[in-house]
Amino acid sequence: MAGLRPTRQRVALAELLFGGPHRHVSAEQLHGEADTANVNVSLATIYNTLHQFHEAGLLREVAIDASRSYFDTDTSDHHHFYVEDEQRMIDIPAESVEFKALPKAPEGMEVSHVDVVIRVRRASA
Repeated sequence: MAGLRPTRQRVALAELLFGGPHRHVSAEQLHGEADTANVNVSLATIYNTLHQFHEAGLLREVAIDASRSYFDTDTSDHHHFYVEDEQRMIDIPAESVEFKALPKAPEGMEVSHVDVVIRVRRASA
């Protein structure tokens, strides 16, 4: 239905990704889960599949920095806490973040969505 050919590897990765509650996963985490589940797939294939799922609208990509992205199985409008010392994400309901105003989009463009990532860490005692 998403317009992707259901290869054996894509189906196996989809089962790992979507077989439970919504979650956030990095390519490396999914690769480890695939290995544990005896799904023989390279890390490059994992990256390609995650990006294909994202382009098909099945996943939401949340960039933490230039070298780290998480893929969220919940594509609804919401935001995230990023727990730095645990390298994990926690959902924030969209209505919990308010904006007084957004800047006007450049000429000929429109805002498609807004991603807010709030970085947190354990408080020092």
